[in-house]
Amino acid sequence: MKRAKSRRVRRRNRISVLLPRNLIIQMLLRLPVKSLARFKSVCKSWFSVISDPHFAISHFELAAACTERLLFLGPTVHEVRSIDFNAPLNDDSASAALNLNFLQSLCLWNPATGIHKQVCESPIASDMDARLFVFLYGFGYDPSTDDYLVVQASYNFDSEVATRVEFFSFRANAWKETEGIHLSCMNSCDDIRTGLLLNGAIHWLAYQRSFSDILLPDDMCDEYDICNLAVLGDFLCVHVFGYDDFPAKIWVMKEYKIQSSWTKRVDVPVDEIPTKYFSLICSTKSGDIVGKDGNNGLVKYNSEGQLLEHRSYRNGRGDSLVAVYTESLLSLPYDGDQGKNTTMVYSDSILRSEL
Repeated sequence: MKRAKSRRVRRRNRISVLLPRNLIIQMLLRLPVKSLARFKSVCKSWFSVISDPHFAISHFELAAACTERLLFLGPTVHEVRSIDFNAPLNDDSASAALNLNFLQSLCLWNPATGIHKQVCESPIASDMDARLFVFLYGFGYDPSTDDYLVVQASYNFDSEVATRVEFFSFRANAWKETEGIHLSCMNSCDDIRTGLLLNGAIHWLAYQRSFSDILLPDDMCDEYDICNLAVLGDFLCVHVFGYDDFPAKIWVMKEYKIQSSWTKRVDVPVDEIPTKYFSLICSTKSGDIVGKDGNNGLVKYNSEGQLLEHRSYRNGRGDSLVAVYTESLLSLPYDGDQGKNTTMVYSDSILRSEL
């Protein structure tokens, strides 16, 4: 009897607290994508909130909830890791293996959720009689139409109009050629060039004038074949790869599209790296510089060019692909499916991120 009475007393003293819906939403907005994916199964109301496209937009726009990570792909597509580059490189908890066994040609993939969509082959590429070389790719978002776009330029060795530029619209689920823009092959090497999205525009490194010009620093005119573009913080930058006894060189454009604003930021020595190679990727929130070692590892320097960390993620040789992506719940507009989220474009040998 005493035990039963004690249970009744505890039940009377128990207080049920129901939080207002708006407060719950504000709390959920500040959580990372992976936590929200798990919390969908808490209850029907939370599933409804987290699946709402307006919630996804608000979550993406709230800087506190946005998480940038590195996608690190080994020489084979099955060797994929997602890495928190703001954490120490030797922190095993900051790295997670991902599954990429669905890859077939060009596709859109969200590393945070695993959702992916295949992109159909373009009419130009499907011409079996054409000898094509795709030398430019790009991926971006058009806020005026709420549409994600994949851009590619290809070179037809047998055509009078050698170069064709086309884009894939996820809203229309179709390719469309951009008329009147015929470029000469712009690569400074044999590799496919991937576009860099910044300020609503896709940027490529090129020899000559193209869609619109952003001139490079005057003092790097002879180093086009060993340089590339990157973003440090909110600034466009260009860097020359470091190798052997030559340090990596990094310039930052302080004022967008103003050539005179190019500022030499730092020289990065490579003599302490086993591979004697460095290629810039991004910077951390604290201003440290992160790059590849030309093989299967990442390197981190401070803003003064002093080596902080180096870590290899697999044994053996063979360069790995690396890209920055932002975790999000944003949905593709092509068919209204709430589960179709996007952050990355991947195509055999190419990887690009969405801002």
